[in-house]
Amino acid sequence: MRDVVIVGAGPVGLFLACELGLAGCSVLVLEREPEPGSPWRADPLGMRGLSAASAGAFHRRGMLRPLLATSGLPDRSDRPGDGTDEAAPPRSAGHFAGMVLDPARVDLDALPYRVPGPAAEGVMTNLAAIEAVLHERATALGVEVRRGVTVAGIARDEEGVTVRAEADGPGRERTYAARWLVGCDGGRSAVRRAAGFEFTGTEPQFTGYVVLADVADPEKLRPGFTLTPAGMYVRMPAKGHLGVLEGDGGAFDRSRPLTREHLQAVLRRVSGTDVTLNDVRHASSFTDRAMQATTYRRGHVLLAGDAAHIHSPLGAQGLNLGIGDAMNLGWKLAATVRGHAPDGLLDTYARERHPVGARVLDWTRAQSAVMRPGPYAQALQGVLRDLLGTRDGTTYTYGTVSGASLRHDLGDDLGDAHPLVGREAPDLRLADGTRLGELARDGRGLALDLTPDRSLRGAARRWERRIRYVAGPATDTLGADAVLVRPDGVVAWAGGRAPDGEAFARAATRWFGLRPGTTR
Repeated sequence: MRDVVIVGAGPVGLFLACELGLAGCSVLVLEREPEPGSPWRADPLGMRGLSAASAGAFHRRGMLRPLLATSGLPDRSDRPGDGTDEAAPPRSAGHFAGMVLDPARVDLDALPYRVPGPAAEGVMTNLAAIEAVLHERATALGVEVRRGVTVAGIARDEEGVTVRAEADGPGRERTYAARWLVGCDGGRSAVRRAAGFEFTGTEPQFTGYVVLADVADPEKLRPGFTLTPAGMYVRMPAKGHLGVLEGDGGAFDRSRPLTREHLQAVLRRVSGTDVTLNDVRHASSFTDRAMQATTYRRGHVLLAGDAAHIHSPLGAQGLNLGIGDAMNLGWKLAATVRGHAPDGLLDTYARERHPVGARVLDWTRAQSAVMRPGPYAQALQGVLRDLLGTRDGTTYTYGTVSGASLRHDLGDDLGDAHPLVGREAPDLRLADGTRLGELARDGRGLALDLTPDRSLRGAARRWERRIRYVAGPATDTLGADAVLVRPDGVVAWAGGRAPDGEAFARAATRWFGLRPGTTR
């Protein structure tokens, strides 16, 4: 019996597998698709934007550089004297409902914990590159990935979970037993249905289409995002790559084939032009239906990524939300499997991540509302354009989509906590040039002691197997002379001048399950 079976070998499932493998868990990943290659994974159809927060997750595990190389992007390694010590505006600030933001208007002073470094910016890549890097790391950590396996059902008992699946062809059933099962198998999750999770939310306002086609007269379509009275279209940089959203209330029957005639008719209605599509090479449809599981755990079955929440792709939040789920769940499930988790640790996964998912669903619903056909939504667009054009509006929106303003509720009174608590740890640079992200490679917690007298050394020694202790001056402390960082990169505790060793010990006990004085 394995420790964990993960269903779904997309970015979320593979990232979670890496986290569990890093902690020494035995992991099997089951994937329905027989082969990893698909036009929908590579450029241009598989193009995806990783937020700065997701780039930070790859950076902390030493996978950002391989991802950049696989994506054909320049290396971002930085050392003292390379000119990256000064904060700079982001290269891109994203958009809200197709209204593109000016990155020069981002107020860096309002985002004090966004520091220069390799992961200060998001990464424009594709699913094939992400999955290739994660698959290589997962297999190096001993994770087994089996393809061509379709889940048919599950059975639960006191020992764990058994997955029934068709493998090696129709009618050939196999079973896979594990102590824990995690569904990372997308919006139509078989695990979610088989385990009986409740999935609730709102019905669609739009039908969307992604198309790769030969366009006879592309000059009739404006480049980039264009809002219209009927919805929105997007002319991507790649030739013939289009996105279209029509405010039809999600009326299109998605079981019907996507014909050239239908796609052309929709594009003409939305764009208000007589543009002509010739050969359609690839096309798919989606809606802005927004649904979320009411809980992310039922016994020994958990959900992450699109299996736990679905929404429209507006703002490219789905992939990043799923990677955040995987990072949050990975170390908690690993500690539970390994037997050193404090009581209730695994339940904090849903408690912390469910509100984050709910906010993203509302963020996409708000964009759908702005794009609905009719004069009321168009009037709202005008107001929002003015607001988004301000420094405060741009900064607020950028902080949301990049993850820079995200602060997890750790169950503390945040009003009394240091402002860093609950946030992603800034990638602080020590005086020797080492960055915080580089110190997190092994998946342990991190105690960063920036005090001259190394005041936390004695307290941190009690957790040396769970928490890595690092001491030394930093180029900028951001008002914290000591920081306790969880394995997922979230700050669990921070102290100012003369940090309180007892407060550190309480936080370490809470998250790492060892009582002061023990050394196991």
